[in-house]
Amino acid sequence: MKRQAALVACGGALAYTVSKVTLALRQELGIHGFPAPPESYVPWQSADIAAAQFGNAGVGLVAALLALLLARSAGYGRLRVVVLAVSWIGVVAIGAGVAGFALRAFGVAPSLGPPAADWTTYAALAVGFGWVGAWAMATIEAHRTWSRARVGRR
Repeated sequence: MKRQAALVACGGALAYTVSKVTLALRQELGIHGFPAPPESYVPWQSADIAAAQFGNAGVGLVAALLALLLARSAGYGRLRVVVLAVSWIGVVAIGAGVAGFALRAFGVAPSLGPPAADWTTYAALAVGFGWVGAWAMATIEAHRTWSRARVGRR
């Protein structure tokens, strides 16, 4: 179960990475299904938008790597605590982002932008919810597995 959840989380992170690279190449703000309003572009230069989106893509690659680290059966010694802590920070951060986009998509928080326009919005939400859920499951299972292994060594 842990390995499958970690691989799904890795896939979600890679989907995010690909979407951010695509937006960087187009020099667009936002996320697929949730374009940023045109007035948000005013203070930005095109190169700044691309750099920001490539930076976000880098964060996606780090998230994918973390998910793969969670798939391992063996712990990482003291690094285990760092992997678990950073994973939980990622779950909370991505979860908050997905929750915010869901509020926007369903028109609950109009201050976040217009509600869903088409199917891509719901597809992006489905990927986001799957990513967060799988990442949380993989983190919980990694903690359980690594704790049991640690107790067995005592």
